[in-house]
Formats: sequence, C-alpha cells, structure tokens
Amino acid sequence: MRHTPASRRLNQLSVFAVGLTMAATLAACGSDPVKAEVPTTTPSPTPTGAVTRTEAASILDRYEEINAQANKIQNAELLGAVEGGQLYEQSKADYRLFRTWPKKDQAYYEKPFTYRDRSYYIPQGQSWFAVKATASGSKDQALLVFDETADRHFKMVAAVYTDPKSPIPAVDTSNHGLASAASPSARVGTLAPDQIAGAYEDLYETGGKNTGAQLASTAATRTARNTYRERTTYKNAKYATLHWEATQPTHPKIYVLRLRAGGTLAVFPTAHNRMEQLKDGYIYTGYVKITPGSQQAVYNKTPRVAILDELQGQALAQFTPAGEPKVLGVEYQMVDSR
Repeated sequence: MRHTPASRRLNQLSVFAVGLTMAATLAACGSDPVKAEVPTTTPSPTPTGAVTRTEAASILDRYEEINAQANKIQNAELLGAVEGGQLYEQSKADYRLFRTWPKKDQAYYEKPFTYRDRSYYIPQGQSWFAVKATASGSKDQALLVFDETADRHFKMVAAVYTDPKSPIPAVDTSNHGLASAASPSARVGTLAPDQIAGAYEDLYETGGKNTGAQLASTAATRTARNTYRERTTYKNAKYATLHWEATQPTHPKIYVLRLRAGGTLAVFPTAHNRMEQLKDGYIYTGYVKITPGSQQAVYNKTPRVAILDELQGQALAQFTPAGEPKVLGVEYQMVDSR
C-alpha cells in the first residue's frame, strides 16, 4: 500500500477483583462453637487481546519494512506476506496500474514511510487489532486494522485515511487498557455497521434518494453525490450513459470498536461497478466505440460499446446514538475493467 489520503485512490495496568472474606462464629445452646464456612473468591483474570501492545508494535514495524521492499519493485507476492483483505486487493491493483502513473507519483509511491503517533486499540477476545497513526510525510490520520490468518500471522487488512476535518474519535479503552469490539449488526442511531455500505453506494446509484439519505454530510458523502451528478455532464455524455451499481466486496468482514463518548467506529468494505455504455443511436452505427483510458486499458485495451469498471473499496464511519452515521474516509481502487 501507499500512504495517501482517500482521495488519491479515486478519490497496561492489571486490576484484580479482591473479595472481602468474613468469618462468623455461631454458638448453639449446649454445643461447642462452630466456625462457619469461609466464602472465598478467585481473582478474575486480566482480560487479554489477540496481541500485547509490544507485539502489535512489532507487527506494524515488520509491515513497514516489507511494504517498503514490495513497493519498490511492485512485488505483490512479497506484499502478500504482510497484507490481506480489501487493502491487498487495492495494492495489487496499484502495482498493475503503476506504469500508467506520472513519474512523480511513481517516485512518491516507491519512497519508504513509517507510521508515527501510534495509538493501539486491541479489543478483548478478538482475532484483530487496530492502530491509529499518521504516516510520515502526511498530516492525515489513518486507522489501520490487522487481522490474524489461519497460520497465526497478522496482516494489515485495512488502512483508511480520514479527512483533516473529520479526525478519528476517541476509542473506549476502559477495559484494563483494552478496546471493546461491537457487533456489526448492532444498530447505533439510524443504521448498523453492516448496513452502511449499501447506504454509501446509494449515493453513487441515486445521489442519495434512498438509504443514502440517512448519512450525515461529510467530504466523503459529498464526493459521492457530486460523482453521481456528473453523469450527465462528463465528457462523453452526448454519446454515452454512465451509471453506478453496488457490488459485493471481495472481503466482507467488518471491524467495529466502541467509542469513549458512546457509539461505535467501523471499518467496512464497499464496492461498486461503474458502467459506461453508448446510447442506442450510436451503438447501431457500428463505427462508434468507447476508447478505454490508460488505466482501463491495462485490463482491456479493446475499444468497445460498453466499459464496466469494478472498484473495490474500504471506508471508516462513526455511529452516534443521537445522529446520522458519518463516513470519515473512503478509498477505492479499480481492480478490473472489462
């Protein structure tokens, strides 16, 4: 992966419960005193997460190292040792599209970077943990998620940068320093985390006439609405139609953390297809075709009457009990064009 804002891709203390034990002496007439049974308590074990903070820091350090090596030579197999999920789908597409980028962007991508100002959010009883950090050379906060694979390796599966005006809210770490996870299906306010992808994609499909109307206005939602509006004014509008439709994310897992002030913070996958098709009057002429752009041509360079681009994404949203969900950041990348 590269450390870019969302728009660049298309936009511990141990606390034990101590019981107070009391001994009571009972006396009965004509009998010896009998000592009552003394109740005992067992200290509750300190809760744990998938890793310690030290282990989490080491995992992120290793990611930085391997990611820098892989980006230098666009080696997807090498990157796959430390990256997975939606993030890996986007990074593999980055490597395929790399040659189409301006030289300045290529040099920026190849430059190694590190994550600073780290805050670790390790939820109890989960296979994953998150890190809030800022990449060197950037002022934007990012939420990174690492999940455990079947062979006990942790890979970064999400990295969402937020708009500077939408900082990441404080995560609840009152559980002995650990974070607390929440269910993706638990509604907070108007929507649950597992409903927000559909609402966000509605902004592309209808401009927010349906479930998208339940989202608060943020830079991410305004970008999506503006994209919908431009379907009738873009450069080929005279000859072709343009529309978007939601599709299934390649990796559907959602990660949810409880917030200190109430509500939740969710990293969720999202995806859509972008369809550009010649209008009927031009299809039947036989000599008008849509010429793929440089990045579309990486997947299919043949001029054709319709082009379908698949974009896989990841996003970050805040859910508050008394308000509309706020999409704080979104990243998409085109992973196919046919």
